[in-house]
Amino acid sequence: MGNIRFDFNPMMAEYVGSHGIARADLDNMLPKLKSAHAAVEAGRGKGMQGWMDLPYNQDGVLTAIEGAAGRVRAEFDAFVVLGIGGSALGPAAVHQALRHLHYNELPRERRGGPRLYIEDNIDPERMAALLDVIDVKTTCFNVVTKSGGTAETMSQYLIVLDLLKKAVGDDYRRHILITTSERQGFLIKIARREGYETFYIPDGVGGRFSELCPVGLLAAAVTGIDIRKLVAGARAMDQLCLTADPWKNPALFEAGLMVAAMEKGINISVMLPYSDALKLISDWYAQLWAESLGKNATLDGRPVNVGQTPVKALGVTDQHSQLQLYTEGPFDKVITFLKVESFRSETPIPHGCDDVPTIAFLGGRSHNQLIEAERLGTEYALYRAGRMSQTIALPTIDEEAVGQLLYFFELVTAYAGALLNIDAFNQPGVEESKLAAYAVMGYESDAHAKKREEMRNRPAPRPEYRF
Repeated sequence: MGNIRFDFNPMMAEYVGSHGIARADLDNMLPKLKSAHAAVEAGRGKGMQGWMDLPYNQDGVLTAIEGAAGRVRAEFDAFVVLGIGGSALGPAAVHQALRHLHYNELPRERRGGPRLYIEDNIDPERMAALLDVIDVKTTCFNVVTKSGGTAETMSQYLIVLDLLKKAVGDDYRRHILITTSERQGFLIKIARREGYETFYIPDGVGGRFSELCPVGLLAAAVTGIDIRKLVAGARAMDQLCLTADPWKNPALFEAGLMVAAMEKGINISVMLPYSDALKLISDWYAQLWAESLGKNATLDGRPVNVGQTPVKALGVTDQHSQLQLYTEGPFDKVITFLKVESFRSETPIPHGCDDVPTIAFLGGRSHNQLIEAERLGTEYALYRAGRMSQTIALPTIDEEAVGQLLYFFELVTAYAGALLNIDAFNQPGVEESKLAAYAVMGYESDAHAKKREEMRNRPAPRPEYRF
């Protein structure tokens, strides 16, 4: 197993100039970095840091997942994940990274498993569209919500349950797998009452840190991904980052760089993979980074407004839509390149158009060479403009590398939260939105009635601001 590699040179002032991070700034951060590492290690496996145990404590879980996945692969033509947030973003990112980019369009014998659909929204047209392309009689549904109170997911469950009962009668239970908390929430009660096969989300694992537990591993195994290698990759990254020395711990070093960048007013983090397979890693990272670090209070109750806005991009595509802003716009961004050293396919470019030199020179080369040349060109353009960037290189896109990458970003997030002295594992701003939505829908409780009254008492809209 090869390790992913990191190049932080273009983050440094000695490389890109005054808008970079000075070596002295990192040296001055050394005590804080060691304290952040100590804080994260002290919380390992405790509270909402149960995700740090996932690379080590799941042998029995993996066996159970593999057994269920084998049944699903043998019996069903489609597998539908009903989930939102971390229950959908992780599974989608890993599937995109490790399966064929047109997996669902492949014939069954090449897929080797059911088609995969991840339904992470409640746009009414989306559910109708899904039902146009699946037959519920040959579909297995994985309902994923830790609390069982996620309105979006549970509304989908009610729709699917009704359809299954009408289509297959008492056999509907065979078509439903549950992933939820073992000890709390509504869904576990439903699962036990109905007798559904159930997988458990550990209490200390929040949604955005849940890809390496049954939340993500079940869908991965159903589509033929080696989940043991995925977990092994995470374990390798964890071992690499056990040291408190930031010059030997890449996740700790990266957390220091990103927090130093925030302190310089660099409030946007652009994730720019040069690989379609890694495109949805940006979506997964966006939730992890935004929901973890966007906080308005420190651990000791002081008011703050911290965080860094994640932006999703794709190389080479977004060179033609966003790069102009990144090279000549405000100095408020850091660009993270995801690079693939050895793609799983090679696309040679034939000779042709010999009378057009700017086209003819491409002949005899390959898309593999061209995409890396484009990445290097973008990196250089940013360097010339004095903009910070960094590169994470995957030897190839396989289970071990993806496991390393996911766990790296989880560690970076935890260290950054400790450096900022915030709770990186809660999401009170999200809870406010949920409360307001339930109030609008007419849910009856004292808290929701109070919220409805509060919403009614907002200032009345002024007609001059409407057209």
